[in-house]
Amino acid sequence: MSTYAAGFARPDRRSWAQPAEQPMSWHAVEAHRPTDELDGEVELAVCGAIVQVWGSQQWGRLSAGRSACAECQRRTAPALSQAG
Repeated sequence: MSTYAAGFARPDRRSWAQPAEQPMSWHAVEAHRPTDELDGEVELAVCGAIVQVWGSQQWGRLSAGRSACAECQRRTAPALSQAG
């Protein structure tokens, strides 16, 4: 099972692949090391967006909200349903 950190799509680091109307979405970042080590790092989200990781945020909690990236939600859904 994969572990995911939460990343925030900053307008100055937004991927061109992401729609402009979602410049401030939360995204899932596959965490290959502890999330506190990723805190503040610029990483590639599972959907391809360039985001800054916020280690204090949990993707499992954010993925249920309206500000979460729909593509990240879709791609992480199997992993999140197994975690519960």
